[in-house]
Amino acid sequence: MAAAGGAETGRSEGACPRGEQQAARAAARIMAAVTATARTEPWRGHIVRQLRNRDLRQSAMFQDLIRFYTQLLEKTSLTKRILSSSGRRPPAEAAVSLSRLKKTTGELAYQVVELQQQIKIKECVLQEQRDRLQEEERRCEGVFGARRALQERVGQVQLENGTLKQEYDALLERQRWAESSLREEKAREEHLLEDMIYLKKQAAARMNSRNERRSRAREATLQKQLQMATRSKVSVDSPSSAPTSRSTSPKSDRPDESAERGHTRLFRSASATSPRIFTSIRELFDRKRRGHSVSSPEEDLLCPAGICVAARVPARALQVLDAHEQGINAVRFSCSSDLLATGGTDRVVKLWELRAGSLTHRATLDGSTGGITCIQFDPTGRRVLAASYDKSALLWRLDDSIPKVTLTGHSRKVTAARFTYVPHQVVTGSADRTLRLWDLHRAACVQQAEVASFCSDLVCSESCIISGHFDCKIRVWDCRAVSCVQELPAQGKVTSLDLSSDHRQLLSCCRDDCLQLVDLRRWNNDRMCFRAEGFKCSSDSTKAVISPDGCYLAAGSADGTVYIWNVSSGNLETRLPDQHSSSISAVAWSLSGEYVVSVDKSRRAVLWSDI
Repeated sequence: MAAAGGAETGRSEGACPRGEQQAARAAARIMAAVTATARTEPWRGHIVRQLRNRDLRQSAMFQDLIRFYTQLLEKTSLTKRILSSSGRRPPAEAAVSLSRLKKTTGELAYQVVELQQQIKIKECVLQEQRDRLQEEERRCEGVFGARRALQERVGQVQLENGTLKQEYDALLERQRWAESSLREEKAREEHLLEDMIYLKKQAAARMNSRNERRSRAREATLQKQLQMATRSKVSVDSPSSAPTSRSTSPKSDRPDESAERGHTRLFRSASATSPRIFTSIRELFDRKRRGHSVSSPEEDLLCPAGICVAARVPARALQVLDAHEQGINAVRFSCSSDLLATGGTDRVVKLWELRAGSLTHRATLDGSTGGITCIQFDPTGRRVLAASYDKSALLWRLDDSIPKVTLTGHSRKVTAARFTYVPHQVVTGSADRTLRLWDLHRAACVQQAEVASFCSDLVCSESCIISGHFDCKIRVWDCRAVSCVQELPAQGKVTSLDLSSDHRQLLSCCRDDCLQLVDLRRWNNDRMCFRAEGFKCSSDSTKAVISPDGCYLAAGSADGTVYIWNVSSGNLETRLPDQHSSSISAVAWSLSGEYVVSVDKSRRAVLWSDI
C-alpha cells in the first residue's frame, strides 16, 4: 500500500512537471507562430502585443495562487512519504506522526478552502474585467464609427464651405459692381437733376421774359391809348350841361352837324375807353404783384385778428374729446381764434370750430401718406400747411379736403413747415439735416441749406428764420440767402420753438425738462429758465407755447399734466392735471387769449379756459 502510494506520488510529481513543460512548449510554439505571422502583417503584431500584455497582467494576478498550489503539492507529497514510511515505524511514533499528519491535513484542507475562495474571487474579478474590456471595445468601435462619420461630415462641410466661398466671392463681386453702378446712377441722377433745374430755370427765364415783353407791349398799348385819349378834344358849354359822353347840343340846326357828330363820337369813344384802360392797368399791376398765384385774390386778403390785451390763465376743462383715431402730434389755432386744426399719426388734419366754449368738427383734410408732425394756418386764415412723415409738406384750402400743393424733395420725414413773411413762400425743416425754402407759385424748392444736425422745429420773423436742432443749438438764418448768421447754445436737445406775438422773445423747449426764454433784441446768452417739480418733457417733439400777451408759458408733461409759468415772476402759475391719460405732445393758446388746447398720444384733446 505504501508502495502504491509512493508510486502514485511519483506519477503525480512526474506528471505535473511534464504537463507544465508541454503546455509551456505549446504556448511557446503558438507565440512563435503568432510572432512570425505578426512580422508579415502589422495588425496581427498589434494583437500579439495586446495578448502578451494581457497574459502578463493575468499571470501576475495568479502568481500567489500558483505559489500556494505548489506548496500544497509539496506538502501532499511529503504527507504521502510520511504515510508510506509510517508502516515501518513503531506504533507510538506512528500515532504521533498520524496526529501530526491529521493536524497538517486539517490545516492544508483549510488552506485549500481559502485558496478556492480566493480563486472564485479572482475569477469574478477576471470576469468583470473581461466584461469591462468588451464594453470598452464596443465603445471604441462606436467611437471609431462616430469618428469616421465626423470625418465624412467634415469633408462634406469643407466642400459646402468651398461652394459658399465661391458664391460669396461672386456676390461680393456683384455687390461691388452694383455699388459702382449705384454711384454712377447717383452721379447721373445729379447731372440729370442739374440739367432739369437748368432747363427749368431757362424755361422760367423764357417765360419771365415773354411775360415781361407782353406786359411791356400792353403798357405801350395802354400808353398809346392814353396819349390818344389825352389828344382828343372835349367841349363843355356850361357846368349844367349834359354828361361829357354826349354832344354839347342835342339839337343843332347848323350845317356842320355831321362834323360835330363825328367829334362827339370821338369823344364818346375816348370816355368809354378810359374806364377800361384804368381797369386794365389795375389788373396788370395786380397780376404782376400776384404772379402765378396758387390762391385767389380773395385768399390773399389778410384775415383780421383780434388783439389780446391780457391772456386768461385756464382753470378748468371745458371739453374733453377723442379727436383722432390715433395719437395727436400737433395743434394750432387760426388767426381769428375761431378755428382749430389738429394732426396726428392717423395721417389726417381735422378742423374744429370753436363757439361758446365748445369744439365742433368741421372738416377732415386727407391726402398725406404719413403721420402729421406740424400744422400752421396762413395769415389769411384760409389755408392750412402741414408737415408729414412721408417726406413732404402739404397745403390745403379750408373748403377742399384734397391738398392743393404737395412739396416733395426731402429724403426723410419733415418735422416743421412754416409760412414766411414773404407772400407765397414756405420754409421746411427735416430729419435729413436740411432746410428748404419753397415757392408756392411753382411748388418748387428755390433754396436749400445744409445743417449739421436734425431739425426739430422752425419759426419765422420778418427778417430771419430760427431753427432748433438736436445738437443743442438754435440757429438763426437770413431769409434772403438762407445762410446761418448766428448760433445760440441750448441746454439740451431742442424739441420746439415759439415766437411771442411782438417777435421780441423766443421760447425753446428742451429735453432737459427746461423751458428757456431768449430776448431777441439782445441776441446774447442771457436767458430765463423755467422748471417745475414733476414736469418732464415726454418726447423729441413736445411743443410749448407763449401766451398771446407774452406773460405766460404753457407746456405739457409726460404725466399728462399741463404746466403754466408766469414770465414776470419765473414761477409756476398753475397745473392742470387729471384729464390726459398719456403724455401730452402739444399745447396751443388762442390768439384771443381765452382758450388753451392740449393734445396727447392717446388721441385726446382737451379745451381749457377760466370761463
